[in-house]
Amino acid sequence: MGTATPKPSPEDAQPSWPPVAVRGEPAVSQPDPAQPSEGEEVLSDLQAQFRRYVVLPNEDALTAVTLWVAATHLQTAWQHAPRLAVVGPAKRCGKSRLLDVVTETVHDPLITVNASPAAVFRSITENPPTLLVDEADTLFGSAKVAEKNEEMRGLLNAGHQRNRPTLRVSGPNHEVSKFPTFAMAALAGIGELPDTIMDRSVVIRMRRRRPGEKVAEFRTVRDTPALHALRDRLVAWLAPLHATAMDLTPPMPVEDRAADTWQPLVAVADLAGGPWPEAARAACLAMTKHEAEQDQDNSALNIRLLADIRRVFAAEGNPAIIRTSRLIDSLNEDAESPWPGYSDKGLTARGLQILLKDYGIGSANRRFPDGYQAKGFTRLQFTDAWARYCPEPEPTAEPDSTTGA
Repeated sequence: MGTATPKPSPEDAQPSWPPVAVRGEPAVSQPDPAQPSEGEEVLSDLQAQFRRYVVLPNEDALTAVTLWVAATHLQTAWQHAPRLAVVGPAKRCGKSRLLDVVTETVHDPLITVNASPAAVFRSITENPPTLLVDEADTLFGSAKVAEKNEEMRGLLNAGHQRNRPTLRVSGPNHEVSKFPTFAMAALAGIGELPDTIMDRSVVIRMRRRRPGEKVAEFRTVRDTPALHALRDRLVAWLAPLHATAMDLTPPMPVEDRAADTWQPLVAVADLAGGPWPEAARAACLAMTKHEAEQDQDNSALNIRLLADIRRVFAAEGNPAIIRTSRLIDSLNEDAESPWPGYSDKGLTARGLQILLKDYGIGSANRRFPDGYQAKGFTRLQFTDAWARYCPEPEPTAEPDSTTGA
């Protein structure tokens, strides 16, 4: 994920962002603030619909979802197709309801629940649909399940950027065919999605409503006509701007992949004018910063695990081999550590395997000194990771009693 650049100082701040630069053409002037543009109005109306049916975590998330939906109607103008990752820690956080509203307002929605990767990439054309995946945790929720769906993850990763086709042998002559993968996609699920997908996503972290937070009930037959009318207004506004959008180079407040992911949203905001350019960049800065902090927290958790495993080995007398069950029990017995609350059952063998995967460490059948065979780890497996990520401090020299040094 790209690092955020500093916000402008108050002295440099302007009432609005500069006109959008278009290669080889004069800058696109902003609409008269006294007369809201059609884009400003339709985005505000779309935002109001999201606010009606869903409690989003904050105003930045509301801005991001609104702009992401609008950006789907100009997919063929963008170099990158940002994912919308709608995640939450538990059920009943509003993820599916948010996806319901998204489905009825995006360009050409394609529901991919239980769809095979082959069916999905054969559905992507030069005018791609918008892929929608609910309950994405059933695809990537554990290492074992994720392994079975590696092809889908690869498809979602490749489709973030243009000109990343998938190759397949097809036809009676077994000819190699290229299938496009470029398409915007929204995924909703419990817990984290794979890092490679999250890194290509505008991430919306949902949470359960507090008592007193009310939203309107969503009924498909009754409520979709109004959402479809909004979708049609988005098309009417954005379709004539396709050529302009292709050449937009909006100033971005972040860099690298974060800029790639957010650029379509910021470009749509600049096309709308009014308060949207400033709101889009504020959301971009705040949300990418939050995700960068999440990445740091996850890294810190993994390093904490390595250090705690070293402590368990030391407490056991630094044996050459330790049973997986014994290691997990020892980790979960430390009430001051994060492991007892890692899941409903504390840290499990599967959870341990996932956390250690990035270090190339895994359990295997071992023969112990008593002749018993069981899953376990060797101390030697950890020595390189300990040295690289959590080296023990160098021992301090004892003062020399003869010199006082």
